[in-house]
Amino acid sequence: MADLTSEFVGIKSPNPFWLASAPPTDKEYNVRRAFDAGWGGVVWKTLGEDGPPVVNVNGPRYGAIWGADRRLLGLNNIELITDRPLEVNLREIKQVKRDYPDRALVVSLMVPCQEDAWKAILPRIEETGADGIELNFGCPHGMAERGMGSAVGQVPEYIEMVTRWCKQNTRMPVIVKLTPNITNILYPAEAAKKGGADAVSLINTINSITSVDLDGFAPEPTIDGKGTHGGYCGPAVKPIALNMVAEIARHAGTADLPISGIGGVTTWRDAAEFLALGAGNVQVCTAAMTYGFKIVQEMISGLSDYLDAKQMALSDLVGRAVPNVTDWQYLNLNYVTKAQIDQDACIKCGRCYAACEDTSHQAIAMGEGRVFTVKDEECVACNLCVDVCPVEGCITMRKLEKGTVDPRTGQEVGDYANWTTHPNNPAAQAAQ
Repeated sequence: MADLTSEFVGIKSPNPFWLASAPPTDKEYNVRRAFDAGWGGVVWKTLGEDGPPVVNVNGPRYGAIWGADRRLLGLNNIELITDRPLEVNLREIKQVKRDYPDRALVVSLMVPCQEDAWKAILPRIEETGADGIELNFGCPHGMAERGMGSAVGQVPEYIEMVTRWCKQNTRMPVIVKLTPNITNILYPAEAAKKGGADAVSLINTINSITSVDLDGFAPEPTIDGKGTHGGYCGPAVKPIALNMVAEIARHAGTADLPISGIGGVTTWRDAAEFLALGAGNVQVCTAAMTYGFKIVQEMISGLSDYLDAKQMALSDLVGRAVPNVTDWQYLNLNYVTKAQIDQDACIKCGRCYAACEDTSHQAIAMGEGRVFTVKDEECVACNLCVDVCPVEGCITMRKLEKGTVDPRTGQEVGDYANWTTHPNNPAAQAAQ
């Protein structure tokens, strides 16, 4: 098996799969079970300061979005940070780290945006032997209303300030967890870097209401007739997370900032995609809550097999796709494809025809016996037919070689490298 040993901001673990700060990492019992199952590290559920206890609701805490087969696609979570006493958490963290010295153990923190509050808690975390801290600047519900969580993460100046406080008052690596509830992820990432952060982790949950009870007329989950917004996570948020990770990894001002990727990691392939887009490791929550801790064993074996097949080291995968992420204007318009349908694989359902005829470019014809063929002169290669086809590999895209006449335009496939030089670009026409 490929060597999956990981080192992230100086924190070593036997593999790059960590559990994210969440209910699965709330107590010693859970974390021991996770480590025994094979997880390389955990981020302990967010701790707060000593003081009035955090009180969670005693009714439903999760709302859900399901696929057609009732596969869980997303969870809406209204749970707050840990409601267990700080002293109990600190004692358990110390015991777990003592018994699992080879595993990564990072502690998530959220205290008021006051320097004294951070100064007070940091030495207590150090005493546990934990490997690092993660600053929770992402939680969008409950704590945000108290001036913490995403209320800090949405203000770059606050991120920089608190990060600097922590770097000045602890020897531990400082990871800053970013909220996706912002217009441009580069602003908080740059602020974290300016504050001296060792790394960033993202994404935290997305502010959401997943559903409404149409009998009680309240958002779900419903507590005594009322509901509230919560944090959305799970497979459905993965595309948003991948984009934000890639933006940080390819931006000149943040490209050297280590990233812990979070958001919908359910399989080894999901993890590999995050790593390829620049993440140094991944954190998982919803998949563990859905399938249990042993799901990590499939992730480990799958990623290992993939690396073996590619003859790659784990470090070779990290960032491998970043150079291929670009802006639209730099896409190669010389690359022209057309859809083609494998008649042997086609089950004659007609979904490609309906989608293309009603909503796209009328590029698929339906012949006698429900035989579907592509009209090259109309096909713009939008890929919708591929996406709606229920048979994997039935519809594919074939590339037109240079010099081939595109039946749709009547023009030869040319040498235009990108949109900035393409003759259809108004700016290029004006320059001529």
